[in-house]
Amino acid sequence: MENLVSKLEGYRGSRVFVTGHTGFKGAWLSEWLLALGADVAGFSLEPPTTPSLFDQLGLAKRMRHQIGDIRDAAALRDAVAALAPDFVFHMAAQPLVRASYSIPVETFDTNVVGTAHLLEAVRLQAARFNKPCAVVAITTDKCYENLEQGRAFREDDRLGGHDPYSASKAAAELVIESYRKSFFSGPDSPVALASARAGNVIGGGDWALDRIVPDAMRALARSEAIPVRNKLAVRPFQHVLDPLGGYLVLGATLLRDPRARSAFNFGPEDESHRSVEQLVTEILKHWTGEWRDASQPGAVHEAHLLHLAVDKARKILNWRPVWNFERGIRETVDWYRCTASGNADIPAMTQSQIAGYMKDMQAL
Repeated sequence: MENLVSKLEGYRGSRVFVTGHTGFKGAWLSEWLLALGADVAGFSLEPPTTPSLFDQLGLAKRMRHQIGDIRDAAALRDAVAALAPDFVFHMAAQPLVRASYSIPVETFDTNVVGTAHLLEAVRLQAARFNKPCAVVAITTDKCYENLEQGRAFREDDRLGGHDPYSASKAAAELVIESYRKSFFSGPDSPVALASARAGNVIGGGDWALDRIVPDAMRALARSEAIPVRNKLAVRPFQHVLDPLGGYLVLGATLLRDPRARSAFNFGPEDESHRSVEQLVTEILKHWTGEWRDASQPGAVHEAHLLHLAVDKARKILNWRPVWNFERGIRETVDWYRCTASGNADIPAMTQSQIAGYMKDMQAL
């Protein structure tokens, strides 16, 4: 297998535009790109939580940082034009299923129209300068029509979505496919566009509400029982560095392999598809505590079973997950426990985990 770390050398000295850089995954990606030697520019709303990983890492002073809304087409277009990026990672979104029931129109506007605004900004930039640019638009595993049949979703499966969030991401995939076919098709196109679909990511620095890991970490830090809404729900749990590594490998491959210009799943190995109860049990091996059943009979619909097939990423990108379920949980809990002490050097700890991951990535 080709050394995946060597693929990432292409980011050194490159200009990379990241939407959603103030979010959990966006902050991890920005930190990783800085470690690779990239010139990173971010465009996003203010950090969505307090605390936020973005602030904890001090990223506002270490990268080009711009507060903006992807629903503002003119501002987004100007930001892309100002950087003239070599790579674009589109991560800005309304990312929560339960929140999408409360703000459905905002969810569709952000996730669908915002994606169109980003791709249009890239299209106009390419039309002006004919400069090569690799674009990775991140959606979700929830973009598939989930009939709960127990099989792994593949990239050519039917798109759909019960809740507004899932439906908005399915619609965003259609926007991406339309731009690829209408404007970025053919080997001579300066823009190479792909979409990336990942599952439930875990890792230090996620402070969002209504997500099982940050909910668990907050409870344990207060010596309270972890509230579990749906203990039987099965998810493709993976450490955040696994899908981010996939995004980076995909971006590095886009301009040199036409097969990469499509949709890709980035999920864990089959053994990491675990129930929420198994997740919480594993967490409690590293941080003493307990959990309680907080199921709500009248709660809004959330999928019970999600499972991704990653054969395509293995074949075309030579990518595969690096950290298994147990390792991902251990690294995650270590991050939060250090934070809870109040004396942690959070940038150093985060950078150390990235370095450790890349070492393991190189050893594949």
